[in-house]
Amino acid sequence: MQHAHARGASRRPIMIPLLGILLSACATAPQSQTPAPQATPAPSTPAPYTSTYRALPSQTTLIRGATVLTGTGTRIDNGDVLIVDGKISAVGTQLSAPAGAKVIEANGRWVTPGLIDVHSHLGVYPSPGVDAHSDGNEMVDPVTAQAWAEHAVWPQDPGFQTALAGGITTMQILPGSGNLIGGRGVTVKNVHATTYQAMKFPGAPQGLKMACGENPKGFYGGKGQAPMTRMGNVAGYRQAFADAQAYREEWNKYSRELAEYEKKQKDSAGKKKEGDDKPPSPPKRDLKSDTLVGAMNGEILVHIHCYRADEMAIMIDLAKEFGFKIAAFHHAVEAYKIADLLAQNSICGAEWADWWGFKMEAFDGVMENIALTDMPKNGCAVVHSDSAEGIQRLNQEAGKAMARGNRMGLDISREHAMTWLTLNAAKALGIDKVTGTLEAGKMGDVVIWNGDPFSVYALAEEVFIDGALVYDRANPPTRPASDFLLGQYETAVKGSAQ
Repeated sequence: MQHAHARGASRRPIMIPLLGILLSACATAPQSQTPAPQATPAPSTPAPYTSTYRALPSQTTLIRGATVLTGTGTRIDNGDVLIVDGKISAVGTQLSAPAGAKVIEANGRWVTPGLIDVHSHLGVYPSPGVDAHSDGNEMVDPVTAQAWAEHAVWPQDPGFQTALAGGITTMQILPGSGNLIGGRGVTVKNVHATTYQAMKFPGAPQGLKMACGENPKGFYGGKGQAPMTRMGNVAGYRQAFADAQAYREEWNKYSRELAEYEKKQKDSAGKKKEGDDKPPSPPKRDLKSDTLVGAMNGEILVHIHCYRADEMAIMIDLAKEFGFKIAAFHHAVEAYKIADLLAQNSICGAEWADWWGFKMEAFDGVMENIALTDMPKNGCAVVHSDSAEGIQRLNQEAGKAMARGNRMGLDISREHAMTWLTLNAAKALGIDKVTGTLEAGKMGDVVIWNGDPFSVYALAEEVFIDGALVYDRANPPTRPASDFLLGQYETAVKGSAQ
């Protein structure tokens, strides 16, 4: 059975076991080389749909005596983590507990930053997977840059809670991969809320989801329209960005004319007759081009669903042609073939540990892909899910990738592999200055594990977001976070915590 949003269909993806998984995708991207041209953004109106996120009340907490993986590539044995006012205050050994602090004795346990998934469809393809919940692909045109995933996020998706039980504190929710340009993604903190705005990560840049290869050409070609080939795909991207360049110039011209008009008004104050001069009229606003101009101006990070090495190389050239930056290639099954090129262009590879072979463009995969993407100097490997099930076990996916890298002799430590789940993911989302590592001043997003987090037996026992305890495996809440689970809580939620 085809993986639904991977094929560009309108239904939610269906997950099936391991190598037979027919997945879809999206894309994430850090930086392509060419600097974006400096220009006035399209209409300079205040950003709508702003974050209303407010951190939950938190208590000063000292986690003591754990094996601490800081996310910076450092390991501290018998380490302590102090959280004050919702932020990391100190990380080290033999830290003193401030007066009134809650002290958690964590001997024999491990502590990490909260895990970050750069590629999720929770909320836009929520559970249960019915047609009424299928909101990830606006399959009406190959370019739907005007669509925003956040406008379809359902905060009551039970998947948010099960992801939290897997240590996920932050995620990027993306449109599907059916279109050449599917629209904007949104980064959220994994907290229960009534509205998505109350989950929206404050200050995080939006993402732009693009897709290479089989999905767009297969869907639209099947309807007898462009694109029906890979050359049609590239022509579609180029025309969309060329149109956006022209749109940006219209607004730049308007800005220049308006500045001249205002200067003239000021210089001739009191000397001219009414009606002598009229202000210029602004261009008609185009939401599709607004998004693409935002990407070219470096305000929106580009994430690209792309499997084949040759197509990734073409997309890097496309980024240079139009001056946008690629934050990450998602899925990137053949990233190992061009790991040096990705590193040279500061592009992350957001990848699975061992999913490939479910369609032709995903055929040439190796289980060492993540480790090889990480190997060059400045390499940026990220473990992602693209799955409501996989997001619950992202730590195990990283463990598999680490093991395969070590088997081929790369000597990857646990403290280094943790960066694939935290620091590198935060870099790809443009939020690494505030989260992704256990460093003083960063958000108190912390996970306490019952043991080695790369083990298949590892369980997240306590999860903190901004210093607030939001998940406690030993003391599950008496009612579900999602109203949707009322009446099914015993089996659906408590059962998942066993």
